[in-house]
Amino acid sequence: MSDSRAVRGPRGDKSDAHKRTSIPTFYRQVVAELRKVVWPTREQLITYFIVVMVFVLVMIAIVSALDLAFGKLAFAIFTG
Repeated sequence: MSDSRAVRGPRGDKSDAHKRTSIPTFYRQVVAELRKVVWPTREQLITYFIVVMVFVLVMIAIVSALDLAFGKLAFAIFTG
């Protein structure tokens, strides 16, 4: 799979794959990519935060209930 032309490049040689970019070029490319990012608005961020927190709290409740149930079951089994 890794020997396909798409991975190696149009000419098929591997010499381009091993070239390293300089640190300033890498930094410029990172900054250019970060400029393409669509950052969420404050309202979206608050909405996402609330959704995540509600999901986490629901999962905590489910796991806690299961832990309590299995704990009581194990206690009932092993104490007679």
